[in-house]
This record gives sequence, C-alpha cells and structure tokens, in this order.
Amino acid sequence: MVLELEQDNLQDIINQNAHVVVQYSASWCGNCRIMKPKFKKEATTNENITFVIADAENFPESRKLANVDNLPTFASFSNGSFKNQVQTNKYDVLKDFISEITSN
Repeated sequence: MVLELEQDNLQDIINQNAHVVVQYSASWCGNCRIMKPKFKKEATTNENITFVIADAENFPESRKLANVDNLPTFASFSNGSFKNQVQTNKYDVLKDFISEITSN
C-alpha cells in the first residue's frame, strides 16, 4: 500500500510504523513522475514496509525529516528514526535501497 500525504504529517506516520520509505517528489519533476509507478510497484512486494509519497514543496516539515535538497529523493525510516536516503531516477538503485531496509 502507498499513502500519499494530504497534510504535513509524515512524522506521525513514521512514529506509527516500524519501516517507512518515502518518495519525495513535486508535480513539476519529470523524474519523479517516472519513478512513481516503480515506487508503487515495490510497495506491492514489500508488505512489511509502509510506502509514502510526499510532495516536497507542499510539506516542508516532512521534507526536513530527510534533509531533501534534490528530487526525486527516497528516504528510509526505521523505528521512528531517519536511516538513509538516495537521490535517483534508476529503478535498480531504488530496488537495492528498499532491499537494504528489509535486510536490517
């Protein structure tokens, strides 16, 4: 399942779920649009991770949680804490990033 933030409440989601992966994106970002269906595909095969899409421009508090400075950025959180991030438009890099979460 993929949650799309409708308010700037990412910290609440992180606190309520053991493992969270966030795609930070923006409506004008072409690479973000390319990666979104790939991100959603990963959500279907990783049921123990909560997947979230956050608009980096509309939700600045959520953006600060991972110090996002480029898009698309993917960030992982475990047990309420920021763990890692990657900025990529390559599906293989995203898959490797997600597999790191499940192996820890």
